[in-house]
Amino acid sequence: MMMRRTIWMSAVAAVALGGGLACRPGGAGGAGGGGGVQQIPEPAQQLERAMAQFRRGDFRRAQLAFQRVVFELSPSQPEMAQARYYLAECYFQNGDRVQAAAEFRKVADEFPNTEYASLALLRAGDSNLRLWRRAELDPTYGETALAIYQELTGRYPDSDAAARARPHVRRLENQFADKTYKNGLFYLKRKAYDSAIIYFKDVIANFPNSQRAPDALLRLVDSYRAIRYNDELQETCLHLRRFYPNVSGLDRSCPAAPAAPATPATPS
Repeated sequence: MMMRRTIWMSAVAAVALGGGLACRPGGAGGAGGGGGVQQIPEPAQQLERAMAQFRRGDFRRAQLAFQRVVFELSPSQPEMAQARYYLAECYFQNGDRVQAAAEFRKVADEFPNTEYASLALLRAGDSNLRLWRRAELDPTYGETALAIYQELTGRYPDSDAAARARPHVRRLENQFADKTYKNGLFYLKRKAYDSAIIYFKDVIANFPNSQRAPDALLRLVDSYRAIRYNDELQETCLHLRRFYPNVSGLDRSCPAAPAAPATPATPS
């Protein structure tokens, strides 16, 4: 019995001694050996590794790495904006556009004074644009993309991201204006003039820089003439002549008023 107790106590002491050495960075396996506890890299090192994976195009591993970095960093650390932005980029590249749009939006809102804010707005718009698959049925994602691009050009007008967003704004405005204009034509052809006027005014109010804006004004003139809204007709013609003097069909829709006859001179 005494021998068994002696052996057991010796084993406990050996385990305790071995554990103490293993826990020390310089203990057994700590310097060059393979038996020590592996140290966890600092968040800055993890971020650099995640960036390297992202640059190589290994977006799935990079996404996991950025998620770890975001978990390790505190919200006030300057690297957080970078980590959050590239995490959103990983979602985008991996095909999760809904999550990407949400994460880019958060980066723009939570880090508005960083270099990533304007880029995040651009990519939030891009994410919604990619989600807009059935433009003829549901305009929601397209309208959201347009609103975000317009916000970007308003908040950061001189940024490179804003310059990249402006062609999207023009294309989307023309696309929405064309659809609204065609809705107005549908009602105009059926002599539902009040409904047609609503759509043509919508084009002019919401998409004044679109290619359809002067066409909508011309069709507005036709609608007013059909229901004899003469004051509105004259006002719209004045607007057309002032802002779109060269638009095709202007002279037909808004003929110039005949010149008043000259008053004969009264003999003295």
